[in-house]
Amino acid sequence: MLKLSTKPPHSTGSRIVTGSLALFFVVGSSLTVADENDAKQLLKAMADYLDAQQAYSFDYDSTLDVVTHDNQILGIASSGEVTLTRPNNLYATRMGGFANVEMNFDGKTLSVLGKNANKYAQVEIDGDTDTLIDQLKNVYQVPMPAADLLLTNASEVLLENVTDIKDLGSGVIGGVECNSLAFRTDEVDWQIWIAQGDTPYPCRYIITSKQVENGPQYSVQTRNWKTGDAVVARDYSFKNSTDATLVELDKLSDANDLPENFTHRKGAAE
Repeated sequence: MLKLSTKPPHSTGSRIVTGSLALFFVVGSSLTVADENDAKQLLKAMADYLDAQQAYSFDYDSTLDVVTHDNQILGIASSGEVTLTRPNNLYATRMGGFANVEMNFDGKTLSVLGKNANKYAQVEIDGDTDTLIDQLKNVYQVPMPAADLLLTNASEVLLENVTDIKDLGSGVIGGVECNSLAFRTDEVDWQIWIAQGDTPYPCRYIITSKQVENGPQYSVQTRNWKTGDAVVARDYSFKNSTDATLVELDKLSDANDLPENFTHRKGAAE
């Protein structure tokens, strides 16, 4: 049985996260970076742009690092889509080697369907998408490492506990030229690439643990961004069309990124 030394990730500001398999280049101290105020303004411009959209959707690819007891880093890959309509509708999917999940939130009820096991869970949450994300992370302890990007006050939340900020200039993600920004807290380092121009959406987001050996990461890369009328209209209420079995949310094992034969070592990252 493979044993891991890290638990699933949580939000950037206060929790340790795991992440994706990556190739690193050591950058010397001679690297020139712009003023950190510029980086803050670019991050706020991204948050303001997303806040101004009544609806947006995107596809994503993510990778979650796990570290074995013999210090091998393994990347668990998933893909999915997200559609958000303000103030209180959210649809999201995630499909990987061990999970195939669909989530619907209509402002009253969160429904999560595990397609592989044909089981679903429902939780009553009355509020907007910010309330949903807060409840999932802090009440139901659901790992949502990139969900801070969806908050209406995303820049404020992301900048909590930040101790160092760097504007690394330009980078290209999926053919899109981006502003590359790097941030540090006591617990994690994180980096974000934001599309340049009039549509400053997040193209890539990486969180690196500083309190787990070997610095495992979580990364997410987005594509096919749509806003406004280009977003496909959908019904956010759950329809049990497959006659799935109702279970408690914490019993919905099909929603996990990791297979059941992966176990976590006591004392690993929270």
